[in-house]
Amino acid sequence: MDFRQPTRRAVLAGGAALAASAVASPVSAQAPQVLMRPIPSSGETIPATGLGTWITFNVGNDPVLRDECAAVMAAFFEAGGRMIDSSPMYGSSQPVIGYGLEKLGSPPVFSAEKVWTSWGSNGPEQMEQSRRYWGVPHFDLMQVHNLLAWQDHLKTLYAMKEAGQVRYVGITTSEGRRHDLFEEVMRKERLDFVQITYNIVDREVEERLLPLARDRGIAVIVNRPFQQGDLTRRLEGEELPEWASEIGASSWAQFILKFILSHPAVTVAIPATTRVDHVRENVAAASGPLPDEAMRQRMAAYIEQL
Repeated sequence: MDFRQPTRRAVLAGGAALAASAVASPVSAQAPQVLMRPIPSSGETIPATGLGTWITFNVGNDPVLRDECAAVMAAFFEAGGRMIDSSPMYGSSQPVIGYGLEKLGSPPVFSAEKVWTSWGSNGPEQMEQSRRYWGVPHFDLMQVHNLLAWQDHLKTLYAMKEAGQVRYVGITTSEGRRHDLFEEVMRKERLDFVQITYNIVDREVEERLLPLARDRGIAVIVNRPFQQGDLTRRLEGEELPEWASEIGASSWAQFILKFILSHPAVTVAIPATTRVDHVRENVAAASGPLPDEAMRQRMAAYIEQL
């Protein structure tokens, strides 16, 4: 997630002006060409950079900050992005997404949500409430958040998929939690997506989960690409190597995202941000060249020695 932002998200007056200009006109119908990745279970392609909403969209009813989030969404769509990911766990993020979609005239979005309740019987009601918050006819992807009550929820999600109420089914984890169980579920269940933590320093999933996803034909969403901002903050003031231009990386964020997206098992990364310039920068990482394996090793070694 990307928390490279000023205090209280932005100076409110400036944020309000920016948001107003971004939502005053409809999202552009023509977006720049960005890297598209196939969803293995269907062949449908989606842009390789999405938008996360953990913390960044949890702004309550503050009208200035809601418009600021809508401005980020507008820039995201205009840059060529499509997947937005959220969860009932993320506070007010869901209604804030719905507010933004309405403001922007309901642009095409790949809606990725989660079910997050300990009781399987509460899942359908929670998912329906999430759908109402977003204001979409159905979700493209519904994921079991952090494997909570995963057996019950997956049964419900498979039935919903069969009935056309959701298009894809997945599971999530973050920060390296419960990888043994996660691997077991990946091997046993008919999953379309998994969501995991992966970046240039958190590489545990390269060992088993990413190869397994490829073998099983499961799409991979990457969360926490910037370690919730810790990684980009750590690199502030450090010099980007001259050879980063060989892969079209003009910032540390793009350097990290290009490393992530160059893994053949990764479908989409979902950095979160509160800033229009950063969301454009993030989506732009999914255009131009990506590193080959030799370059990936060079990139990782460079970060390790900083």
